[in-house]
Amino acid sequence: MAKLRKLGRTTDHRKAMLRNLVTSLLRESRIETTVSKAKETRRMAEKMITLGKRGDLHARRQAMAFIYDETVVKDLFEEIAPKYEDRNGGYTRIMKLGPRKGDGSEMVIIELI
Repeated sequence: MAKLRKLGRTTDHRKAMLRNLVTSLLRESRIETTVSKAKETRRMAEKMITLGKRGDLHARRQAMAFIYDETVVKDLFEEIAPKYEDRNGGYTRIMKLGPRKGDGSEMVIIELI
């Protein structure tokens, strides 16, 4: 079993937050967040892109069960996943920005390559 970061949240809150982050990342192709949230978001986003590359009905239903927005799922299967057809993983990049002004938390930009 893979170790996952709890991010100081309850299970339901953490799952909802990660679903929101992945949905936003796939919609916008670049988001700004903290390091630990970005690393967890990367795990789930790469799984969703892999589902998109599979492209069958079961994969589409699995993606719909995780991603909130139907138009994002449509874009995932029709536009995003075909770009990575010849790539085996590594669909995202995390770039450090430095500490956040309010609490000093390390901020990053996570983007689709």
